[in-house]
Amino acid sequence: MSLSVLEEDLPVSLDDKLSNAGAGLFFAFEKRIEALDKQLRSFTNAVRQVGSSVGILSSSFKLRERLTKISFMFRENAANLYPRKIARQAREALPNPDSKHRQRRAGIVKLVLEDHLGPDTLPAQLESFAEDIATFINCLNELPEFTDEPINQSMRSFQDDLKYWALCLAEYKTQFRSPAVQRYIHDLTPEIGDHLDGITETLSMFIETGVPTIRFQQQHSLSNLLNLSTVATIFSAVTATMLQLSCKSTGHTLADLVNTFWFSSLVFSMAAAVNSFLGLTWKQVIYRSPAPRIPWWALIWIKQTPLVFLVLSIACFSAGLMLFTYSSGQGTVTSTIITVLTAVTSLGLAAVSTRFASERWILIQHKGQKWVEEAISEMTNCLANTGIARTGRISWRWCSMRIATARGYLRRLASWIIKRKQPRELLPIVEPAQRPRPRTRAPPRPLVYHQEPAAFMPRPAAALSVCSIVTENPASGPAGPPDESTRTRHSDARQRFVNAVRSVIKLQATTRPMSPRRNSLFDRFPDPVMSLPGVRVTSPIDKLKALDISQEIATHQALVRHLQFSPNGKYLATSSWDRTSVIFRVGESFTTHRILVHVRGFIDQVAWSPNGRLLLTKLTHAVKVWSEDGVCKKTIDRQNTVKIIVWLPTGDAFLSVEGSEVVKLDLHGKVLDTYHLGQVQLISVAVTPDCCRLVGLGRSITSPSGPQPSRRSRVEKRIIVYNIHTRLIESQVPFANDIRGIAIARNAPAVLISLEKGTPQLWKLEIERDRSRAGYAQTSRLNLKHTFTLEGPVDQIVGPCHFGGKDDQFVLCAGKAGNIHIWNRETAALLHCIRPRNTPGVGNLTCIGWNHATDDPMMFATGNQDGTIRVYSTAPLDSASDDESYLERRTEGDRATIYSVHSGG
Repeated sequence: MSLSVLEEDLPVSLDDKLSNAGAGLFFAFEKRIEALDKQLRSFTNAVRQVGSSVGILSSSFKLRERLTKISFMFRENAANLYPRKIARQAREALPNPDSKHRQRRAGIVKLVLEDHLGPDTLPAQLESFAEDIATFINCLNELPEFTDEPINQSMRSFQDDLKYWALCLAEYKTQFRSPAVQRYIHDLTPEIGDHLDGITETLSMFIETGVPTIRFQQQHSLSNLLNLSTVATIFSAVTATMLQLSCKSTGHTLADLVNTFWFSSLVFSMAAAVNSFLGLTWKQVIYRSPAPRIPWWALIWIKQTPLVFLVLSIACFSAGLMLFTYSSGQGTVTSTIITVLTAVTSLGLAAVSTRFASERWILIQHKGQKWVEEAISEMTNCLANTGIARTGRISWRWCSMRIATARGYLRRLASWIIKRKQPRELLPIVEPAQRPRPRTRAPPRPLVYHQEPAAFMPRPAAALSVCSIVTENPASGPAGPPDESTRTRHSDARQRFVNAVRSVIKLQATTRPMSPRRNSLFDRFPDPVMSLPGVRVTSPIDKLKALDISQEIATHQALVRHLQFSPNGKYLATSSWDRTSVIFRVGESFTTHRILVHVRGFIDQVAWSPNGRLLLTKLTHAVKVWSEDGVCKKTIDRQNTVKIIVWLPTGDAFLSVEGSEVVKLDLHGKVLDTYHLGQVQLISVAVTPDCCRLVGLGRSITSPSGPQPSRRSRVEKRIIVYNIHTRLIESQVPFANDIRGIAIARNAPAVLISLEKGTPQLWKLEIERDRSRAGYAQTSRLNLKHTFTLEGPVDQIVGPCHFGGKDDQFVLCAGKAGNIHIWNRETAALLHCIRPRNTPGVGNLTCIGWNHATDDPMMFATGNQDGTIRVYSTAPLDSASDDESYLERRTEGDRATIYSVHSGG
């Protein structure tokens, strides 16, 4: 067995695991930024086909520049956290988005990062990033031909989150060089990356569907303007031709009117043609101002005047043509027919134009929500309620009478002109009025059954009780194969050989000058077998491995919400959703001591007093005080919702977490004090052993009028250290992950943070002098000591994590699937993992609690969804049982190793 093979088999240290995970997180974020930058380049190339795209091009360039700055700042932050994994980037090596193109066409200088672009400017950069996104959305929405709701929604959501993060980070401006704030900024990269991925996908869809749609609409408008220009040009030629017949006839009124109308028609037609070409050019130009930035009169002149001038030209030409029949001496019949036809066509043209203008005006005013008929009916109803209604009715009657008279004259004139015999082509006109008969018949609908509405209603689901799950008690005691001792002996011999080789490797590493490899787990923490004294180090590890289910208790009929051992180790209290709390007597066989029945509400938590003589049970709006014998001494009602209860180490009072306040209550329910921990919605609190400080966890609360996180983003959490005596917040640390609970060790300044989806973290509470305060008063500061890691994927953690062992030397947490992980508190090494058995119901854990009263035997309990409580314990050292004895579990190889260590041989 070579040394190189053994060196490759050495496990990676915890620092290397965390560094690799953090560096991988940043590199994934950097790839997302690069993907969005690439998509923005494709977007700018595709949008050049669209007219009036200079605003979009400019905003996309600014957006890419901002992405470069954001990427630079996040790289600097990650390089501070993981200097061995992530290298810093020189400012001169930063890419400039399309610098050559922008210098050649737009005259914009190259991207230059400011010298003061430090970590404390990150909130301002995020705020500017939100403004750049808003500018990009506004420029994109200025194209009237297409509106992409997915892009608007994704970018608006990202904009809101950026403003929210900028607001939260602004409170830590002086702490951007602290590892805690840097870690919070680094933890924001997954959420920012998710937003970037969403924008990248929507931009890709916009390139595929939006740009062709906008291009089609603009081509359609261009073709309309081109057709309008062609008609205006042809009409100008016709008007000019007719002017040749009338321009010589002057001197009397009719001839002058004819020339006036036709010259006016020629002017309007030429103006229509010229304005059509102007609008055609305006729509094709890329580098022009978008529509909202152009004055209203310019837009009206470009868009509306071609059609208006053409209509006026036709009206003037028709009027001149009608007068020309009289001025040129045409017959009466000809003059009359031309007059009637001109009146009819002019009336139709005026009616259609009025209808078109009013419909467009109404649709623009009501944004397409109302039609012309609805607006007219509303206007009529409004007029009916006023004094104008009578005048309107009289005017309407007068107009109706005049229209009827005119209709009679027109009918007589038509009967005089048109022959009696109608052509055959006019006969089929009556036919469509008789054809719609088959359409009036309603088609049969045999598939719709209105008489049975209950058939479409969802059926109620069958109620399933949680307590109906049957659990089987597994047989206690090991059942190993007959050659177990032989295998253990061979594995111990191999382990001793590996340890010896490791010692040689460490000796060689120390002799090398400036050895860079000092990140191995064995370089930081000594091997248990080679430590002195060996028994004290190896004994807890072996005892942890000997933990097994010693008893199963099926007292509850529903989910076990919380459990806790009494400080003296005599009792175990549990709470369940069956509205009962049970006190068990701890012993070789757990027995039910008292059942505490609660008439109303669910019991979410139980809490033993420091002396173990009183028990608190927490309900939604009340706290009950019980004696160890199960006697209810007091029921304390609270108006606000009680989130969690915590005993003070003195045992004379307890704390009730209610919203943003922590209320101090005595055992009679009297409010002794109230502590405000800032704008946070508290989740959990813990008290230091000296009763001087509170460490609270909560979600930050922002003003309702301020920026709020989107549904995709997580609310910022904070870890707050509050001084009870001075009533000041001494320090606060932002937190990105979802937090479940907090615990403080009894004999060390260690704070354990439990996460919703992740392994726990251990923070160190340091007390130091505050130079900014008078007299250099003491203050506190939180520093992350280490994050506990697992070899495999992280299971969903249930319930708060806890300290274990008599001296809180362990950290344990339970996974929902049934895995129970136990770490060393100081070294963060995973000591043992208890896997769930294949017995039905062993998984689905809900809570866990350790018995701190003794280490002989070690003991903890777990609660399950089916109401079962399982007790894990080891055999005591003085046990006479061969199966449960701790000494009998040791192999002969281990005894020889321990003896050699003690004897110094």
